Amino acid sequence: MEDFLFLNEQAPEVVSDEQGTWKVLIVDDEPEVHAVTRLALSDFKFQDKRLEFISAYSGVEAKQLIDEHPDAAIILLDVVMETDDAGLQVAKYIRDTAKNNYIRIILRTGQPGQAPERQVIVNYDINDYKSKTELTAQKLFTVMMASLRSYRDIISIEQSREGLEKIITASRNIFATHSMDNFIEGVMQQLTSLLNVADEAMYATTLVAQNPSEELNKKLIVCSGTGDFAKREGEELETVLAADQLLACQEALANKAIVYKDDYLFAYCSSKFNHNSMLFVSGVPSKLTDTQRNLIEIFSQNVQLAFENVQLHTEVEATQQELVYRLSEAVEQRSCETGNHVKRVAYICYELALAYGLPEEQANLIRFASPLHDVGKIGIPDAILNKPGQLNSDEWEIMKTHAGKGYAILKDSPRKIVSTGALIAQQHHEKWDGSGYPLGLKGESINIYARIVALADVYDALRHKRCYKNPWPFEDAVAEINANKGTHFDPKLVDVFNDKLEELEAVLLRFPDKTHN
Repeated sequence: MEDFLFLNEQAPEVVSDEQGTWKVLIVDDEPEVHAVTRLALSDFKFQDKRLEFISAYSGVEAKQLIDEHPDAAIILLDVVMETDDAGLQVAKYIRDTAKNNYIRIILRTGQPGQAPERQVIVNYDINDYKSKTELTAQKLFTVMMASLRSYRDIISIEQSREGLEKIITASRNIFATHSMDNFIEGVMQQLTSLLNVADEAMYATTLVAQNPSEELNKKLIVCSGTGDFAKREGEELETVLAADQLLACQEALANKAIVYKDDYLFAYCSSKFNHNSMLFVSGVPSKLTDTQRNLIEIFSQNVQLAFENVQLHTEVEATQQELVYRLSEAVEQRSCETGNHVKRVAYICYELALAYGLPEEQANLIRFASPLHDVGKIGIPDAILNKPGQLNSDEWEIMKTHAGKGYAILKDSPRKIVSTGALIAQQHHEKWDGSGYPLGLKGESINIYARIVALADVYDALRHKRCYKNPWPFEDAVAEINANKGTHFDPKLVDVFNDKLEELEAVLLRFPDKTHN
């Protein structure tokens, strides 16, 4: 075997592992085949990365290694081992059971008659078929080079697909928590897959829309990062970069261009609303093709526009939430309250909703909509709203109309937050035992959002001063909630309440009462 595999070959030098490796599985029941294959390919490099060899001596062992190394690039697979078709069964296992469509399968056989090439190629998803007698060192080099190029391109396409999927998902769920983070992560994955790199990347921007002339002294802030920059969000760019990187960044900013260095690049990004933003990617190949450079230029100019669309949606959401808070606080101030009641109720509802088992999207929805629960009080006379003593029966009947008034104000809105606020306004005074108002609903016929708001509203009211009472101590307020378990409040919700007391008290400290001037 040495005669045909190593004709005119010299012993290679040991190659360092600085650039990573390509994993190659050698599967053959002859130890000599492993030895000569390693020797023949010991000086092989592709894109500055050498080969890492992993050996298996049977089909059974090969299947185990496939599961342990899903990132293997190539498998050199003998056909005949413990059985005449052991290698073919491994090939079938790779594609059908392990669902690994990336690894390149090269069949090697010393007995071509037992597994005819045409039949094997048709019936098995392999990438090449070689007789051991024809596989010289040069031909082995050629087939490895071709297979690695194919593997590289397949992985690049998959990375690009995953990156695009993240951007699409982020845009579809634009109001979901961390959608901005998901968008930027997708952008980074797209760019790194475009360059066939996966080292470290970040996106730095002021995130402020200002006139360029007013931004000259504005420091860039890290918005998102991967690799070494994964936990540097919020830091000033000049404190994150090395000295040579900072100089390259400043050059890109000054020239409003893309600056390429040995193994990284800075790409200046600008648009109508956001200026002096910077894309940074390290681990860039030493030689970029003209196509890659052109794609980077197009990418850097367009990514900012897409990024700002995400920012715009986030700003709309924030504006909507602020308007809800301000409207609700205006109603509270009519009641001589401090205004922070609605914020406390909102975040108490959020904690209770998550602990109750509602998904993040619904927990955020109730947080956004709950401040509207008492909007109907805008129709209640001041004399009743701010009466320091107990209301008489007529006054109480008038006070109870605020639930229906709130529903009437908010109903029929096509906006999810407003329509949810209408439901909450109408039902947040219903009780688990059916003794509440205005509809006399009972048990689970009361919407879960309203049940959560009911408990949050009462607990916050107990813990704070009102025109008709002083604040209750923590222990007394908790005891009151538990005393009404199964009568006023959903029993399961009370259990959740007891488990989350520490978090709920933290909300009260976060939004304390404010005194009126």
